[in-house]
Amino acid sequence: MSDQDIYADIRPYNDKEVAPAIARLIADDELIKAILHYRFPHLSGPFGWLLSPLVKFALKRRWAKLTNVLAVQKQVAAFMDRMIDSTTNKVTVSGLEQLTPGKAYLFVSNHRDIAMDPALVNWCLHHHGFDTVRIAIGDNLLRKACATELMKLNKSFIVKRGAKGPREMLKNFSQLSSYIKHSLEQQQSVWIAQKEGRAKDGNDETDPAILKMFYMEGKKRGEDFASYMAGLNIVPVCLSYEYDPCDIDKINELWQKQTAGSYQKGEFEDIDSIIKGIVGFKGRVHVAFGKPLTTVPAEPEQLAALIDQQIWQQYRLFPVNYLAAGQQHAAIDESVAEQWQQRLQAVPVAAQPMLSRLYAAPLVKQQAVETNI
Repeated sequence: MSDQDIYADIRPYNDKEVAPAIARLIADDELIKAILHYRFPHLSGPFGWLLSPLVKFALKRRWAKLTNVLAVQKQVAAFMDRMIDSTTNKVTVSGLEQLTPGKAYLFVSNHRDIAMDPALVNWCLHHHGFDTVRIAIGDNLLRKACATELMKLNKSFIVKRGAKGPREMLKNFSQLSSYIKHSLEQQQSVWIAQKEGRAKDGNDETDPAILKMFYMEGKKRGEDFASYMAGLNIVPVCLSYEYDPCDIDKINELWQKQTAGSYQKGEFEDIDSIIKGIVGFKGRVHVAFGKPLTTVPAEPEQLAALIDQQIWQQYRLFPVNYLAAGQQHAAIDESVAEQWQQRLQAVPVAAQPMLSRLYAAPLVKQQAVETNI
């Protein structure tokens, strides 16, 4: 059994697997229905039988030339260019001068948007001459076969979260840890969120359990924590969105948990969040790459604190952050205040402080770091 086979159930597709995967996607009725639902919501029901063959024909024409991973990446890059033009005022980037082209890094990122966080990291890397990353994605987002196909075509690998017991969980995380190291040894950079799930309350903090998972392969190899983790070339990444397209949904979920004790996701809620994050207005966006962590402390909790410090220091603050925190700033004008009021009015009155905390968090975190330095 080759190394490639060991990771077959979680790794992205290779060049030989691209064309068959695309053929399966075009033949997938669920994917066609989803495209019709989101592109032609008023026609997809009564005229679905008529539109489906047209969608399949269009996909065949568009995807016929996609025969390897690089071709898929170029298609995604072109889509990203159009999306950024239509949904942002500007995307800026900092910190890339601290990275070496051709070197593999483990990018540990704050997590605000399911699809856009890694996509924006990749877009910035691609436009500055760096290779794109392999993306860690939870299997909870891959309930549909077509979602798995799409993600694995786009250099995503699967994080298995649905283990039925401790032994299975240990096996899954050991495989994941091994695959991350394997990718880096192949000179393939990796993107992974700093904790499971998005920071719906704005509290971007690294979960030490993620770092312990990274180390499982190091422990297997008999290396100490600090040495092994230093060899992963960890780079903290901070994404700052002026406006979060999913902010109201996040607050409604938190509010329902607080008032009703639980929240039940709808069948297509994750897909809806992905689409809303992609097509929704974001204002200005900044992607900040931190300094590679060459010296690593001996404990996961200390390493998590180092990553957090870099992320919080790298926040790009916008007028809405100051407004939400109740602080004065010269850039706060009437249009910013009006937009903020509209957002506040979109959630229950008693939940408005939650929305304020979501947008104030970057400012509060950054000021806390500056106080402690």
